[in-house]
Parts: sequence; structure tokens; C-alpha cells
Amino acid sequence: MIVLQRLVGHLTLMATLFLAGAATAAPVEGKDYVAVPLPQAQAAGSGKIEVTEFFWYGCPHCFALEPKLAAWLANQPKDVQFRRVPAVLAAHWQPMAKAFYALDATGTDLHAKIFNAIHLEKFNLDDEKTFLQWVGKQGADSAKVGDAYRSFGVQSKVQAARQMNVNFGLTSVPSLVVAGKYMTSPSMAGGADQMFEVVDYLVEQARKKR
Repeated sequence: MIVLQRLVGHLTLMATLFLAGAATAAPVEGKDYVAVPLPQAQAAGSGKIEVTEFFWYGCPHCFALEPKLAAWLANQPKDVQFRRVPAVLAAHWQPMAKAFYALDATGTDLHAKIFNAIHLEKFNLDDEKTFLQWVGKQGADSAKVGDAYRSFGVQSKVQAARQMNVNFGLTSVPSLVVAGKYMTSPSMAGGADQMFEVVDYLVEQARKKR
């Protein structure tokens, strides 16, 4: 009986040590994150570590990620700079990329409201007229946003975003790129919480290499 108890205790200890080691194991390249095909210079200023989110407003996973992303951003040090880039992986994703850049160009912050309008209120904001009417109902200048939506500047930014999608080898959203070199996602890391652990690891690696 004593021998059995000791055996059980030994096995329990081994299992505990194994789980502890697994929990603290460093993320693995090729599994939890990948090196992007064409590393890009950061848009962030000198001394900053850039974290870029690729998203699509129509993506339910991107919508579900928003609260966790906001919580993660609230705890980031000053040397981490975050930016969003709309993914354009299909032709029907382009209207919402234009919407994102039109709102950005006019200083209109409706990011969270767009997600809610699409996923909770079931608006079809891919339609330009519907989108601009919706913008007006939010108290924003729909005419100004409409001019930006149709502008050459916004079209150029959408094309630049599309090229970034290609350069980074983007195949799904949401995905996060760290320092223009490494990309991870909930599907790679095993979930949203695990993804942010991977991002924190990659940020720390980038910080050490500065």
C-alpha cells in the first residue's frame, strides 16, 4: 500500500512538472507563429515595436476578438505601437476596407460601432449608400466621409493594404504581425488568449534585439 502511494505520488509530481514545463515553454516558430515571407519596415517611429492587426469587419472571429484585444492594448508599455490594417482577401472585402480608410481619413471613430452594426444589428454596410446613411445616423458627417470613400487617396490605401496582405502571406483573419517580421493568429496559437501570449513573447524578442 505504501509502495502504491509512493508510486501515485511520484506520477502526480511528474505530471505536475510536465504541465508546468508545457505552460512555460516558449512559443515554437512554424507552429505558434511564422516568419512572414517578405519582412516589412515598421511604420512605427524609432524605438517602437509595431503590432499590426489584420482584420475584416465581416469576420465573426475578429468581432469576438475585440474585447480581448482592447484588454491587451490597455496593458501595453509605451514602446509598443498598435495599428489596424483591413484585410482584402476577396473582392467583397474591399468595401469595408474603403470604409475603414474613409473614416480614418476624416478622423471619424466608428470602429466598434461598425462591428456591432454588422454582427448584432445585421446591417449590410458593404453597400455604399447604406454605409453612408448609417454613418450619418451616428452623428458623423456622411458627405465628408463619402468624399473620402470615393477618393483616390482611400483607393491607394486599399491597394497598399492588399499588397501588405500578399507580402505578409496573409491567409486568414484575425492575424497579428509583430515588428513586421512574425505573424500569429488564434488558429496558430490555439486560441485568442494563447495568441496574445505569443505576441508578448515576440514583442519581448524584438525588444531584446533593438
